Amino acid sequence: MAHALVYRLPYDVRVEVGAVVSVTLRGKPLRGVVTEINVRPTMAAEKVKDITAVEPIAVAPDLFHLTQFVERYYRAPTGLATALALPPEPILERSASKSADFAPQVLKEIALNAEQNVAANAIIAALGTHRGFLLHGITGSGKTEVYVAAMRSAMARGEQSLVLVPEINLTPQWMARLAAQIPTATIVALHSSLSDGERYRAWLAAHEGKADIVFGTRLAVFTPCPKLGLIIVDEEHDGSFKQQETPRYHARDLAVLRARARNVPIVLGSATPSLETFANAQRNRYATLNLPTRAQAGAKPPRIGLIPARDAKKTEGLSGFALQAIDACFARGEQAMVFVNRRGFAPVMHCHVCQWEARCVDCDARMVFHSFDQKLRCHHCGAKASVPQDCPECGNSELLTLGGGTQKVEAFLKKRYAEKIVERADADSTRGKHSWLALYSQMAAGEIDLLVGTQMIAKGHDFPKLTCVIVLGADDSLYSPDFRAPERLFAQLMQVAGRAGRAALPGEVLIQTDIPDHPVFHAVIAQDYTEFAKRELAERAESGLPPAQFLAMVRAESRDSNAAQHALTRIHKRIEKMPSVESFPPAPSPLARRATLFRWQLLIVAKERAHLHAALDEAQQLSVSEDVKLSIDVDAFDLN
Repeated sequence: MAHALVYRLPYDVRVEVGAVVSVTLRGKPLRGVVTEINVRPTMAAEKVKDITAVEPIAVAPDLFHLTQFVERYYRAPTGLATALALPPEPILERSASKSADFAPQVLKEIALNAEQNVAANAIIAALGTHRGFLLHGITGSGKTEVYVAAMRSAMARGEQSLVLVPEINLTPQWMARLAAQIPTATIVALHSSLSDGERYRAWLAAHEGKADIVFGTRLAVFTPCPKLGLIIVDEEHDGSFKQQETPRYHARDLAVLRARARNVPIVLGSATPSLETFANAQRNRYATLNLPTRAQAGAKPPRIGLIPARDAKKTEGLSGFALQAIDACFARGEQAMVFVNRRGFAPVMHCHVCQWEARCVDCDARMVFHSFDQKLRCHHCGAKASVPQDCPECGNSELLTLGGGTQKVEAFLKKRYAEKIVERADADSTRGKHSWLALYSQMAAGEIDLLVGTQMIAKGHDFPKLTCVIVLGADDSLYSPDFRAPERLFAQLMQVAGRAGRAALPGEVLIQTDIPDHPVFHAVIAQDYTEFAKRELAERAESGLPPAQFLAMVRAESRDSNAAQHALTRIHKRIEKMPSVESFPPAPSPLARRATLFRWQLLIVAKERAHLHAALDEAQQLSVSEDVKLSIDVDAFDLN
């Protein structure tokens, strides 16, 4: 196996493939996983070091095979691929720690409607076999109740359920709901915000089969579940399931593979399925279960309208129409939400005299002004800088900010609605471990009148009194060179819209835009996913883009731009004449320099996966200079 290291096993110890061991490498203690036994070393026997210890816990066989797939398919180094399934470091201290206080809920049996019953019964009937389901339900249709019914049945069979969600912030309400609806279940969560002790205890409960429900973000797909009976991927379309650093795996696709290998059903749930999943359902690879109406009696999808972004009465990004809608919402005693998919105070600080702009010294990007600490920050490399008192170019003392982020919108709305409770939810305001949970609980209890936030407020949250949603900056993503931009925007807007009017109160969603005739907005207003998906699939097929073809992005980074370009040019010339493969000439990445490194990319597409991987085999055989870092992103989700 490529790049595996050889160690000697002490004579009095026996291990199997998957065993977790301790070794030393360059004088440092490390943990590793045994991938092969009885290997003949290529080095002199006296240079082979001993394994220093063998842990009592091993990587389960199905997970070991899954990491081997990640290594082969996603072109990941052996060590990084295998480490995905590596158990957490054993924690000696076993005292119970606090996970979080959930908002109180009334324990009750949820009665499923006819549509939910059909969906739940289909999944339950498949327990004990492998079958894939697309649970296509509009926001508020009660997909969670279908999941719960299926998990109850799996639990009654003595089986475990693995549930994947895209965001850590979805964990609190999910955990609270599951605890209320399946009170006898042992439920554990696995995500990056846990302490080492919390993560180890949760992993151990799953590994020993004591956890009935294992809940987590994308890395949780590698959690051992010896009694696995059901896998659920909620919001399966979400880009957060695709790892953006090596190894660049897609957790949804690995979940499908794992379900097939373990002979268990898998449910992919979404109001706006990814085009790949929709296409698979169209080809009958997945059975489609539809939930076309909202679950709560009397609740209807919100009315969605477009309002002009350019308005004489516009203030800090909010048009007069938007402010009137918020005023009317407050007059009714209801809650409002303003969605701004940009954190910070302002994305541009500039001089109106000489046109100087505050830019990151290490990236080809503007610095964003953050008001809470009066700093300029780069959202790409994390660099921070003080705000200059005068323009560095001409000395002008009146520097201006352009555009608006969540902080600027929050500041304006707090001033305009001084008698109301206005809060902000973004990556800056929810840095504390339980800060989002506190905000969520306050919003759910009606203690917040207006919530301003980024995409973290758009997903999976249920606020009964929320009836007015305003969307700012919806046009921005349509200027992206990524072919998936329309699909992402449609999903995002439908998610945001889904927050309004989930109970008996009617909801209204207003989207500010300068291009109201764009097909995406027409599809959103009609709330017609199927028509949107069919049109997008037809355009993708005509352009030879996924899912009509398969793609991979080869990226090169170096402090020398010419060296990075030259490395990709060599690869391009080697594979451009291969049959059934199309290789585009190297081009600078949209963010051409990040953290002092110049970035180039090479796009490869093919009609068959085998042809694509044959081209990648050729690419990996070429050696590159030491100052160039190459990476391969198979099924690249983000082409920026």
